[in-house]
Amino acid sequence: MASLVIENYQKLVAESEAYIRKLNDPPKIMVQIGSATCENAAGANEILQEFQKHIVSSGRTDIAITRTGCTGRCSCEPIVRVIFPQLAPVKYERVSRDIVHQIFTRHILGGQPVAEYLLDHPAEQNQIKYDFLFCGGVRCGCSIEHARFQFIFEEKLSAAGIDPKSYSIIRANCFGLCRQEHLGHVTHILVRPNKIIYRIQNNEDLDEIIRVHIGQGRVVDRLRIDDEPMGQRFFELYGDNAFFNRQSRIALRNSGIIDPESIEEYIHFGGFKTFTTALGKNDPQEIIRIITESKLRGRGGGGYPTGNKWAMGAAEKDTEKFIICNADEGDPGAFMDRSMLEGDPFSVLEGMMIGALAIGATRGFFYIRAEYPMAIKRVQNAIDCARARGLLGSNILGSNFSFDIEIRLGAGAFVCGEETALIHSIEGRRGQPRIRPPYPTQRGLWQKPTVINNVETFANVPVVLDYGASWFSKMGTVKSGGTKVFALAGKVNHTGLVEVPMGTTLREIVFHIGGGIPNGKKLKAIQTGGPAGGCIPAQFLDTVVDFDSLMSVGSIMGSGGMIIMDEDDCMVDIAKFFITFSQDESCGKCTPCREGTKRMLEILERITSGKGVPEDLDKLQRLGLLMKRASLC
Repeated sequence: MASLVIENYQKLVAESEAYIRKLNDPPKIMVQIGSATCENAAGANEILQEFQKHIVSSGRTDIAITRTGCTGRCSCEPIVRVIFPQLAPVKYERVSRDIVHQIFTRHILGGQPVAEYLLDHPAEQNQIKYDFLFCGGVRCGCSIEHARFQFIFEEKLSAAGIDPKSYSIIRANCFGLCRQEHLGHVTHILVRPNKIIYRIQNNEDLDEIIRVHIGQGRVVDRLRIDDEPMGQRFFELYGDNAFFNRQSRIALRNSGIIDPESIEEYIHFGGFKTFTTALGKNDPQEIIRIITESKLRGRGGGGYPTGNKWAMGAAEKDTEKFIICNADEGDPGAFMDRSMLEGDPFSVLEGMMIGALAIGATRGFFYIRAEYPMAIKRVQNAIDCARARGLLGSNILGSNFSFDIEIRLGAGAFVCGEETALIHSIEGRRGQPRIRPPYPTQRGLWQKPTVINNVETFANVPVVLDYGASWFSKMGTVKSGGTKVFALAGKVNHTGLVEVPMGTTLREIVFHIGGGIPNGKKLKAIQTGGPAGGCIPAQFLDTVVDFDSLMSVGSIMGSGGMIIMDEDDCMVDIAKFFITFSQDESCGKCTPCREGTKRMLEILERITSGKGVPEDLDKLQRLGLLMKRASLC
């Protein structure tokens, strides 16, 4: 069976490669335009139409337009990439109709990038010939080596008489390129725009890069890494500025790079290879072991170990089991799941298929907010494309495994983000939580064993299996492996999606990636965890982000919303906003929540109108603790 599965997958790969070659024969100048809810709201559709007009008017047949998902740079949209054959992409920010004309005439037709509109590259940086990005990973144990090699490299460049204006040296975040056999005295350098990653083990390696790569313009093949599946992502994502340099993109690895509606592109970048390998081996316990050892915890907010949940689902003897992707993203200010489903639905789909194989599920459901029409459309397209190619349905790829997926829409009820309420909604009942145990892994959807994970959790699964548990766990903290995606919003210069290793500090996210607070204002607090979370005062800026550390300062990780507040924000008003939201969204099933949120809102309204009394603070605390201990969700 295994050989038949691999053979059928190889046929899909061959078909996809032939399709992509046909699209690029002859090689074309590619204009890639962001296509997501946020990009369209910023005017991406109008930009697309303007480029189409210019192409038609020019009469050129060697220029093509492609769409991609959101890169995460919300504050810079619409974003356009221009890619000449054999050259690195050039990215433009805040593109308008007038700027389209300049990009087309000066860059596409004239061959000269329009410096003043480049993403994060001011005009004076045009003289820079090379960007050298040094891996800044910490958990691999090589952080001292990273810093030492970077310092030595700077000294050697200076001693060689290289013009300091011709290069930049940047400390990036973890590249995720280490393997167990390579740990020790090692670092990695990403060289742009040459699309080269070098592995460095000693000072002589640095000398050779300076002598051969910089001095002679030739690649040092001995040091080059060209067998890393994720390496090509770094060519696209790293090197623009601190916003990307300090991120480590795993769940978002394809967002902003591939066409989210093209299964051929996904397969071209290694898509479904991990699932096919697991299907050929037919060893569910091995999958669960790897996921458990990776320390991947549920990214929906609870942080429950994914491997443990899958093990419980697999242990149930029922012949009919279900697996559900929870995409009911309801926290104010959170848009991580929407972006992943719009930008890379195939990764989430593949992770879900691997989960189904691990627990023995026969059917799967995407539970998506009806307010996400583009995400729904792209997930349905992904399901249809996979089904048409034998990746879903009966006897997948010639195996004995049968599994299919369908979409269910949520009607915007915040409580349906809780897994038992979500199950009730899929069943056609009112979305309300129930007492546990029994847990959904025992009796869930239609009283059958059911495993529920959120979008980001599933997006990580293929990479964990591909790269291994040790690699993934070393990128995070001792108890929480991997990275976390945050929707950075509020009073911060660079709003958008960021993905950082667990253990990154709040200071790094807000000031180094987010660019700090606008207009010279002071940071007051960081709100995480949505309505059930908390506001972290500025004095705790050096707290690291993981499930346990955020709880220790009075908040939670949640699904990943992160709202920044400055000195002008009133914390009592913020509290009233979230209690108003919670009171409005309460399902009303349990008295502590139904009555507690109403009483808390009354007290906060009294305080914000200037009629509060000291006793109100005691009442708020008492009500809050009662709701936390006695409410179902």
